[in-house]
Amino acid sequence: MKRCPECRRDYYDDTLRYCLDDGSGLLEGPASGSGAENEPATAILSEPGAVATGFRDGDATRSQLLVSDQTAIMSGGAEAERLSHFGELSERRSLSAHRAAKPLAAGIVAVLVLLGGFFGYRYFRSAGSIQINSIAVMPFVNESGNADVEYLSDGMAETLISSLSKLANLSVKARNAVFPYKGKEVSARQIGEELGVQAVLLGRLAERGGNIKLNLELVNAKTLDVIWSEQYDRKPGDLVSLQQEIARDVSSKLKLRLTGADQQNLAKKYTDDPEAYRLYLQARFYLNKRVGKEYDKAEGYLRQALARDPDFALGFVGLAEFIDDDNRPLAKEHILRALAIDNELSEAHAAYGYQLSLDREWAAAERELSRAIELDPRNARAHQLNGTRLMFIDRFDECLAAYDRAVELEPTFADIRVNRATCLAAAGRMDEGIAEMKKAIEIDPNYPWAHSALSFLYRMKGDHAASVEARARSTELVDRPDLARRLRETFRERGWKAYLQELFDQTTELFPNLIRRASILCELGKPDEAIVLLEQSAAIGEWWLFIIKHDPQFAVLRDDPRFQALVKQFDPPQ
Repeated sequence: MKRCPECRRDYYDDTLRYCLDDGSGLLEGPASGSGAENEPATAILSEPGAVATGFRDGDATRSQLLVSDQTAIMSGGAEAERLSHFGELSERRSLSAHRAAKPLAAGIVAVLVLLGGFFGYRYFRSAGSIQINSIAVMPFVNESGNADVEYLSDGMAETLISSLSKLANLSVKARNAVFPYKGKEVSARQIGEELGVQAVLLGRLAERGGNIKLNLELVNAKTLDVIWSEQYDRKPGDLVSLQQEIARDVSSKLKLRLTGADQQNLAKKYTDDPEAYRLYLQARFYLNKRVGKEYDKAEGYLRQALARDPDFALGFVGLAEFIDDDNRPLAKEHILRALAIDNELSEAHAAYGYQLSLDREWAAAERELSRAIELDPRNARAHQLNGTRLMFIDRFDECLAAYDRAVELEPTFADIRVNRATCLAAAGRMDEGIAEMKKAIEIDPNYPWAHSALSFLYRMKGDHAASVEARARSTELVDRPDLARRLRETFRERGWKAYLQELFDQTTELFPNLIRRASILCELGKPDEAIVLLEQSAAIGEWWLFIIKHDPQFAVLRDDPRFQALVKQFDPPQ
């Protein structure tokens, strides 16, 4: 008797020298004392190429696929015992019989392997084993029947978008890309095609019996297969932990390989107080409406959130956005408070870098904005504010690159487009700037500041009629149709100069932008009054001050030393 040392198959034809299966040199007889004489024939497992050598160490109750020279037998321990005498019968078989049986055994094994592969594929396909690299988190449907809970469904979806967007290997569509689908009957396949994502996360939220009930469904956008679904039923006091749990669950079902930084980002929470977090979501809900009276509500909710949790760093950053230009020291105070609480908060470093840009502290501004991007490379706001810093000092190519990155991350955020349009205009590419401003308006037709900025660009270009209409539209969008009507009538009946005076009077009430008012005064032939407003603007650090280098209306001040001193503040750092 001979045995293959590799596959341990026994041969009873002493004339054979090599194994018929793997070509290994045969050895004389089973190893003595190994118990091999009591072993069954070779066992082939369900995985191709894997082999087993019998039952060992109490495994006699486990079924194995036992392959003889002629057939395959599924056996348990009793069958294995009976087969220990199989060798006595095999000795009387000829080599020709062995060779005749071999194709049959191979065929059976092949069929079993194919069946295993088919059912394995079906199992793993249904289990969502394919790694998802791109996802759209859709606005959660509010099933409460109560419009007052809308902030919660929107806020939880927005928070999940923010959490997942910090993962390095996952592309997450921005809030402004998915929220236009809110309330529309659109299939996951259509969303996937339009947004270019592999998966869509759908959610339905209700607040009943004092509890938050959330149903989530992760859908393959191409096949419409449900990759994963889950129901959550939590008390309001679990709101903060629920958000973390959802982010962890979704990321695990996407089959992502998380880095240490990814895991830290998923575990990060900004407050332990669920009511403070709820108030913050309400503030975000009204802030996203981008209307003046809604801003007041947002600010109120932020202040309530901070009253409950004085260590809510993200709340302080949000509150700083509501501070007027003439009280910027308070805005910086809020931001520095946020950084003292959490120095790893990207949003806080970005906000501080922006404030430093307004102070014309260029090196410090660059440091803070670079840190913000380092902490969160996908923070679109940080890239936007960094672009603004670069625009202030005439580094237009770098500025546009920063804005382009922000647009890539937040393609439907109108405010970024407004900034980008302004940069193009400042760089002398006025027609491109106007076209870009129109894109911002296409994204958000009700955004008043886009219409106002478009009016300013038309005025710089000398297109008076278009400037008047854009300005009137912006005035209508802040709920003053009476003033909009007066602007149109004044221009139509009395001409451009009369319109400018009317506009100057209105900006004192509605748009207290010192730079634009100074520009109007220059055009009305009042340069001394204009320079006073410019110096006031410089003292409080208005965003628009840099435009004095590019607005042709300020040409009358070019030789004024006071004007030259203001322009010098925007010289690039050496």
